[in-house]
Amino acid sequence: MTFTSYAQNFEDVMLWRALRHIPQGRYVDIGAQDPVVDSVSKGFYEQGWRGIHVEPVPVYAESLRQDRPDETVLQLALSDHVGTLALNVVPGTGLSTGVKTQAEVLQVKHGFEYQSISVPTMPLSAALELLHGLDVHWLKIDVEGMEADVLRGWDSQALRPWIL
Repeated sequence: MTFTSYAQNFEDVMLWRALRHIPQGRYVDIGAQDPVVDSVSKGFYEQGWRGIHVEPVPVYAESLRQDRPDETVLQLALSDHVGTLALNVVPGTGLSTGVKTQAEVLQVKHGFEYQSISVPTMPLSAALELLHGLDVHWLKIDVEGMEADVLRGWDSQALRPWIL
């Protein structure tokens, strides 16, 4: 069985080596970004796996919906509370962040322009409640400086991915 890598650093290959014996597994891709470019989940999708994508950037959320109409795309940011977040969108990149100083550094040091948009937030435990008690084979978090906020909203007793 051939497996094509789409991930930036072959994370998908490492996961596939550990999980290839699972037919039609389940994943959660937090900070999914593009459905193909640098995607950790695309190779798994091609193997019959299905999952949930969490992606607050509107253009990427829509691209995921178009490319993967049979998957769930949550267009929001995960946090430790329900509310809103000023998301600093760096167009055409996976560098969008809720950390204003990080966006400013990207602009000053690297010339990346950004614009702030308001996005809803909710805890990981609430956003993924439908998965409680189900096997999640891998869960990836790539949220450009907001990882601690995501983890504070996780109920590790209700959702226990095999690989995090």
